[in-house]
Amino acid sequence: MYNVFLVDDEPFILEGLYDTVDWPAFGLEVAGSAENGEEALALMRVTPVDLLITDISMPYMNGLELIRRARELRPELKVVILSGFNEFDYLKEGMRLGIENYLLKPINVKELNDTLRTTVEKLDNLKPGALMSEDSVQMMTDNTMFRWVNGRMSEAEFAERAAMLGIRMNEPYGLAAVLRPAASDPETSERAFRTAAEAAAEGEDEVAFRDMNDDIVIVAGLRDPEEDKPRLLQRLAKLRKRLEPVAAVRLSLGSVYPLRGQIAESYREAKKAQEYFMMYPEWEWVDYGDTAAVKREELTAFPIDWEDYARRLLAKDREGLSGRIAGDFEELRRREGMTPAGLQAIAAELIVRFKMELQAVKHEEEPELFSLGFERVRTAPDYAGLAEAVRLTAERCIDSLERDARSPIVLQVLAEIQEHYAEELSLKALGARYHIHPVYLGQLFQKETGENFTEYINRYRIDKAKELLKSSRLKVHEIARAIGYWETGYFYKQFRKYVGISPTEFKGL
Repeated sequence: MYNVFLVDDEPFILEGLYDTVDWPAFGLEVAGSAENGEEALALMRVTPVDLLITDISMPYMNGLELIRRARELRPELKVVILSGFNEFDYLKEGMRLGIENYLLKPINVKELNDTLRTTVEKLDNLKPGALMSEDSVQMMTDNTMFRWVNGRMSEAEFAERAAMLGIRMNEPYGLAAVLRPAASDPETSERAFRTAAEAAAEGEDEVAFRDMNDDIVIVAGLRDPEEDKPRLLQRLAKLRKRLEPVAAVRLSLGSVYPLRGQIAESYREAKKAQEYFMMYPEWEWVDYGDTAAVKREELTAFPIDWEDYARRLLAKDREGLSGRIAGDFEELRRREGMTPAGLQAIAAELIVRFKMELQAVKHEEEPELFSLGFERVRTAPDYAGLAEAVRLTAERCIDSLERDARSPIVLQVLAEIQEHYAEELSLKALGARYHIHPVYLGQLFQKETGENFTEYINRYRIDKAKELLKSSRLKVHEIARAIGYWETGYFYKQFRKYVGISPTEFKGL
């Protein structure tokens, strides 16, 4: 949908335009209206507009001045002029400003419809993202790709957004690669990402984005995995070389999956494979398929009840978890055909699971908590040493949970807000996800945070908006959308409520 803004000092003209045209049929949506140029310009500063339909003769600011000023905000803006006068000077100036048409009142509906149709075709033919700033396009790409690789966006919605953003994902298969820069300062991370994005743009079906942990993710489409994956690995190896002057990166790969519907599995594997660098820091990269192949024989021969481990961890059941670890490793030791490498692989897998479970709940990295556990697994002389390494890691995880007095459910909700604050969130949906009544969840949330759920989200979004207003070149309406407010007016209202001044005033401080 493209946004249309209507301007006329005659209210009945505005009402007529609203009612006469079937806007959605043209792929258009009326984003707002005003009765003079001054009011229109103020609203257009905070409302993204693709097509302006304006009268010429209006108080405070006429239509021609409005067009000139609006083009400063949005150079690619399309314009249709309405006028009650067939004046050559107006027409000449309008043509100089590059209007789509000059329509005389009373408006000929057929001519207006034809004009809208051709204007939309011109908008469609613009370079994807031309109506948005580079920062805005990248932020939308990050958000779109992250939701897609996490299975939180339908294929139909992804296809629509991909077309708008110029994302090419047309091959039948794909895999995800995760690059984690060793340096954590923002400037180095940004340079590393730009380098990776440039490399991805050189590929046929590749796109780079940043996920919520600031990892660089490259999703690559593959036509024939046997032929295309080796070539992709060569490009990734070259990328690591290009990145060396910027930052050392650790590269992990997920397995190849059908691109549509299953790419989330490849992303999950690539993220999980990153954890093995803690145990094997000398490795240059990790292919999840290789690590999985080592473990698969042992893990299928002795199926671990991972969900039971997760339940006991979140319940902070020290005794039960310790007993479970001891019992499982004793059984593993006695199992015919079990190898030392197999025992070590299972121990490492358990620590990886603990790490990911804790991160999902607390939504923060605690590498120092796990580094000792991985080192103990690496150097354990026997099965008892492996079991002790896992037990001590579990103990430290529970210590970490107990340092935060909040319940695991509230911690998960807080993590959900931190990761998905730009999306629609509700107690009803979260209650269904965590199997808890939404009313009780709301009461528990308020009790432990001191704020109700809606207030907390709004405050969190406004805090994010303040960061973006100070650190990015995004326009106010772009920031509003980036943090989850699709109505710019509502964003202004909330910002004033929490900050005391408007976003524009805050940006100028």
